[in-house]
Amino acid sequence: MSYLAKAQDLYQMINSGQLLDAFDKYYHPEVVMVEATGDTREGKATCRVYEEKFLGSIQEFHGAGVLGITANEDEQTTMVESWMEVTFADGNRVKLEQVAVQRWEGDHITHERFYFNPGPHA
Repeated sequence: MSYLAKAQDLYQMINSGQLLDAFDKYYHPEVVMVEATGDTREGKATCRVYEEKFLGSIQEFHGAGVLGITANEDEQTTMVESWMEVTFADGNRVKLEQVAVQRWEGDHITHERFYFNPGPHA
């Protein structure tokens, strides 16, 4: 399976409400995730707790999509521009937009960096 196909499958899973299943399937045990703010998380267990906390902060999910997705197969890198609209537990409804750059090793993402405009829930 190409890296482009893996990234497409990853986001199809995420956008259909299977974020944690997608995380378990596609992230390396020693993954490093870097936020636009520069905050870094290391290790799959630590990153999964962060994802669980994010999901727990959502009161209602309104939709999500991919605006663009591409891959450099030789460099084992994918880039995805995506959005999601949610209402957080505090009642604040927002549309989150980001670009994720993912470096792969085999079937797993080893490094992911996010680019977005940090808002009140970043």
